[in-house]
Amino acid sequence: MTVFFSPSLDAMNNQTIYLASRPRGLPTADNFRFETSAVPALTEGQVLLKARYVSVDPYMRGRMNEGKSYVPPFELNQPISGGVVAEVVESQASKLPVGTLVVGNLPWQQYSVSDGNGLQQIPQGQAPASYYLGLLGMPGLTAYFGLLDICQPQPGETVVVSGAAGAVGMVVGQIAKIKGARVVGTAGSDEKVAYLKELGFDEAINYKTANLAEALAAAAPNGVDCYFDNVGGAITDAVYDLLNTHARIALCGQISSYNDTEAPVGPRPEGKLLKTSAKLQGFIISNYYQRWPEGVAQLTAWYQQGKLRTEETITEGFDQIPAAFLGLFTGENTGKALVQVA
Repeated sequence: MTVFFSPSLDAMNNQTIYLASRPRGLPTADNFRFETSAVPALTEGQVLLKARYVSVDPYMRGRMNEGKSYVPPFELNQPISGGVVAEVVESQASKLPVGTLVVGNLPWQQYSVSDGNGLQQIPQGQAPASYYLGLLGMPGLTAYFGLLDICQPQPGETVVVSGAAGAVGMVVGQIAKIKGARVVGTAGSDEKVAYLKELGFDEAINYKTANLAEALAAAAPNGVDCYFDNVGGAITDAVYDLLNTHARIALCGQISSYNDTEAPVGPRPEGKLLKTSAKLQGFIISNYYQRWPEGVAQLTAWYQQGKLRTEETITEGFDQIPAAFLGLFTGENTGKALVQVA
């Protein structure tokens, strides 16, 4: 088989980011370690991938801990991995020629070798490649299935979205508007609140400056029919006081507690769920893996019709991946947080 390659690869080094230690509380730069090695060689059926965009996502914080979860934890002294858009720069696989752009779960390294399993080719001309880590990727699919399968918003109902200026939340709100709902979002700055209004949210609340109970009650005078929970904590406690009968809650994330060193203690939700006959369902996007093509097709159609917009916070440089990840927990990103690898 003919081997296609870039002549410059032999002279290139390959950087990899490892999990150096498990954080206690908020992660720091010391939890990561960079190592340099040679660019790996290929065997029959393999491709060499060069990272173009690396995704940083809140769920990765849980994988830095030991213990059983819905996905195995990152191993100490092994490469961290996540969503990556990469380009095939050398190929011994005829189905993935040089120049092909793919998206998949890959190590945090500049170059990686793959046999093609788990990689999805990015279609040409439908959307920017980076969108397949955001609007048309895992965050967008999380919004699509969590809202439509669990919350099932109806025209005229009120949908509240916490973490609404994040990669998932902003898509949730826009889909809810497509379905004819009244949409209320919470975010952590006046700038993010203004952006949510641009996206068509009916109301948006800065949870850092508002009295949550009063602001939510004013924004949802007819109560809450659907709640898409990305955050947990005090925001969720306040929303539960406004639940209507037969409300539906999609439990997607709890970023407010990801760095807690002790289990948080707060209001018990069971009584409120019981009194309102509300449905609370946790979910992870891999539950819907078989239906991903359906979700991508619909999200792409809405995007091309101008019904969905997105925002990206892009950090430049492979060496900035840990900093971009840490920024998730201080609210530095609006929309999808990505690192563009030079």
